[in-house]
Amino acid sequence: MTTAPDGAELVFLPLGGSNEIGMNFNLYGYGPPHDRKWIIVDVGVTFGDLTTPGVEIILPDPTFIEDHADDILGIVLTHAHEDHIGALPWLWPRLRAPLYATPFTSFLIREKLRDAGILGEVSLTEVPLSGRFQIGPFDLELITLTHSIPEPNGLAIRTPLGTVLHTGDWKIDPDPMLGEVTDVEAITRLGDEGVLAMVCDSTNVFVEGEAGSEADVRVALSALIKSLTGKVAVGCFASNVARMDTIIRAAEAADRRVCLLGRSMHRMSAAAKSVGLLSDVAPFVNDKEAGYFPADKILYLCTGSQGEVRAALSRIAEGNHPHVTLGAGDSCVFSSRVIPGNEIAIRTLQNRLADRGVRLYTDRDHPGIHVSGHPCRDELARMYSWARPRIAVPTHGERRHLLEHKAFARDLQVPEQIAPRNGDMVRLAPGRAAIIDEVTAGRLFVDGGVVTPENSEPLRERRHAAQNGVLIVSVVMDKRGRLSEGLEIRSVGLPGDLENPLEDALDDVADMVEAAINRMDRDERDDDERVEAAVNRAVKKVSQRLWERRPVVETIVVRV
Repeated sequence: MTTAPDGAELVFLPLGGSNEIGMNFNLYGYGPPHDRKWIIVDVGVTFGDLTTPGVEIILPDPTFIEDHADDILGIVLTHAHEDHIGALPWLWPRLRAPLYATPFTSFLIREKLRDAGILGEVSLTEVPLSGRFQIGPFDLELITLTHSIPEPNGLAIRTPLGTVLHTGDWKIDPDPMLGEVTDVEAITRLGDEGVLAMVCDSTNVFVEGEAGSEADVRVALSALIKSLTGKVAVGCFASNVARMDTIIRAAEAADRRVCLLGRSMHRMSAAAKSVGLLSDVAPFVNDKEAGYFPADKILYLCTGSQGEVRAALSRIAEGNHPHVTLGAGDSCVFSSRVIPGNEIAIRTLQNRLADRGVRLYTDRDHPGIHVSGHPCRDELARMYSWARPRIAVPTHGERRHLLEHKAFARDLQVPEQIAPRNGDMVRLAPGRAAIIDEVTAGRLFVDGGVVTPENSEPLRERRHAAQNGVLIVSVVMDKRGRLSEGLEIRSVGLPGDLENPLEDALDDVADMVEAAINRMDRDERDDDERVEAAVNRAVKKVSQRLWERRPVVETIVVRV
């Protein structure tokens, strides 16, 4: 290892994934502040909710590092979950740095980049499991871990100022069913060398004990599926290939063929087969063929366990899937957790399935059919005992998770702990860990295929309209600036009932608008902008009285 130049610093800068679960986007910088070189670890997305109407995909704001794009030496992807690779199609053109990933992750990255039409522009290096490679002053080594997707990796980042262990997402599973177990020897060896800092997953820091093993899930799911009659659908995360494998083998043991439903199921199975997984299972049945099988001879492995409206399970529940129906005597198993924010969508999905007579099975009534992919407190304690870092840096969690993780690390006698927010630049070395700067760290929304700022005008308007409704006012004026016919007013999302008909309220609005226009002098009535302003003021004033809200007002002035 070379000697650090004068003034060199090693810094960690999260731009996503700290103070939230998902949207992981982490930077490591090395060198003097005026000549700092960077690597990026993970480029993930998060997803929209009821507060972001019309927006499904949310990206981290790369403005800070985009301004230093010439100093980005590489982008390392720890694993293939969407909250770690999903933003690449939108953000890579703004960063344009080489990518590094293991084979399974590389397969899925190529698919994303191909769909975005930029695959030919990107340098993507496949790194073998446990591989070690150099990017400028960063000596990088992949550390094999276990998680809920193939090929999850921690990342040992060696620099002249010390070594950082960036865990990515992980758990400790003694029998993960697919893939290798956690490489305890490699982590312990790092601890023996000396780990300056561990940047670590905080998702389950409030949960005592351990997350549980995929081997136990296999036993529980196999027993459950074998006991069911009629058609069976199972919803799970497509990225959990070990779970897919368990469900497929449970179906085969119950003399059922498997039909994959949902694009991501097919994509993940192709990625798995590209690295030798799912190689010894019976060929899948397509959704058209599946309809010819007896009910007790087919199992549907479905996307949509989180209630996604266009996913397979939702289409089945709505009764609009072109080839698959479920009803009385059939079963649906949810082998997945409820991601916070999806509770309403999942409850709606499950109620619709139940209304069709489908029997539901979830981890609430059958706790063994799902386990988390993130470490609970006992696992965190073991990881700290192996790595023995000087500094604990919690990440991948909401604020309460990070602060609890910080306190937990202190209880484990880690000498220093620091819990940054997105945008906090943490100096890890030299000296004590400290936040030395704060940079731009916001969100970008993919809105109708267009990347827009978080607080863009269209989204503000949609939020406002969702809360307050819309009024459209058509004003027709003659050449002398007089109203030439009655006003036309239409509403969207405004209330009325038998005692207070909406039509009567709209007549009140029309009267107020007409009075406002008549109060204007001739010169003002000849100016469309002044007319629109007067109408908007009148409409908002009367709306506050009638409905106690201020709707979005769209005024159309026509001259005849």
